[in-house]
Amino acid sequence: MNTSNISHVLRRPCGKAQPTKTVKMIDSSSPQEEPLFAARSRCWLVLALALGMICASLSGCTSADSKQQKAQAAGPHTVSVAVAKVEKQDMPVYLVGLGSVTAFYTANIKSRIDGQIMRVNFQEGQIVKEGDLLILIDPRPYQVQLEQMQAQLFKDQATLRDARLNLDRYTTLIPSGSIAQQQVDTQKSLADQLDGQVRTDQAQIDNAKLQLIYCNITAPFTGRVGLRQVDPGNIVHAADTNPMLILTQLQPIAVIFTLPEDQLPTVSLHMKNSTLLVEAYSRDNQTKLATGKLQTIDNQIDQTTGTAKLKAVFDNKDNQLWPNQFVNANLLLETRKNSTVLPTAAILRGPQGTFVYLVKSDKTVEARAVTVSIAQGNNTAIASGLNPGDTVVTDGQDKLQTGSKIEFRNSGPTQGTSAPVTPGSGTPAS
Repeated sequence: MNTSNISHVLRRPCGKAQPTKTVKMIDSSSPQEEPLFAARSRCWLVLALALGMICASLSGCTSADSKQQKAQAAGPHTVSVAVAKVEKQDMPVYLVGLGSVTAFYTANIKSRIDGQIMRVNFQEGQIVKEGDLLILIDPRPYQVQLEQMQAQLFKDQATLRDARLNLDRYTTLIPSGSIAQQQVDTQKSLADQLDGQVRTDQAQIDNAKLQLIYCNITAPFTGRVGLRQVDPGNIVHAADTNPMLILTQLQPIAVIFTLPEDQLPTVSLHMKNSTLLVEAYSRDNQTKLATGKLQTIDNQIDQTTGTAKLKAVFDNKDNQLWPNQFVNANLLLETRKNSTVLPTAAILRGPQGTFVYLVKSDKTVEARAVTVSIAQGNNTAIASGLNPGDTVVTDGQDKLQTGSKIEFRNSGPTQGTSAPVTPGSGTPAS
């Protein structure tokens, strides 16, 4: 095999030429190595063609995907939202204040005499009526005192009768001169003194009878008995500081709550026209406990808080209110008839004021400016901007703009204010 040494010169990227190693060239005239060389060349050619086809295929797929993504981005984007309908209904206006329940009457029952408790006639938590016997204190010492006073009265009455008889005799002897006038006057004074003693005895008898009455401790009004502090056999004194029991009247019961002083003129004006209702809600403002009537406004304003106290009375037939219980008092000021009402969640605020997203018939939205009349809890009444029957977006507004395409997250437009209006912290806007 003939070979020839050929020296090739390669250029690097920097442009400098360097000699490479001497490569042996195969003479094509050699009959032994020609088939091997041709086979290798064909393999490399097939491999190059296959790689080219794969690259072309990948380039075509990437181009098609890119075109599809651009087409989707250029097309309209659908936003999933929740919607509700605008309604025409009566809108109650509430003023909300924090208050506490106060028993209409509270009595700390103590003993007015000294003695031993003989009987306790109530159970803790029992409802007792006015005049019911609660506690019996041993009456025997006071019965003995009464009998002693009655005996003393009987004795003094006898002495008084004798003095009066002698006075009558002395008086008949005056015309005959048989007795001196001074002796008659002395007898008259003695009779008057004995008369005074008899009256004192009678007063002492009345006092002894009163002590006997104090032995029977009765309920001053109808109410609920609390936890008792004494048991039968205990000795009680009139000077004791702790009560034997506490009696509270639960029916009716009062709620005292506060409102800002700026709202008092409006409340006073409405009180002159009608009786205002007050609804008591639980601490979390979720459960309605009772409904009562506003009774009065306090005669002064607390300068430290700028609020005034108001008192409402509740029948409390189901005993939902308890003394010292914390409640939210919602004063129903008025009811605005035929208001345009929509969910408060639909109201948005922007640089131009309040607005909502109105749903159009082609399932696109439009930003519509509205004027809020009153915001009350979950509902808001508007003065202008919408009509009853319109559909507004209540959730998902952050992804919307005028002309956005939407789809209903719920089954469709619902009655946004079908539930009763729940009093909230909202106040009239006008």
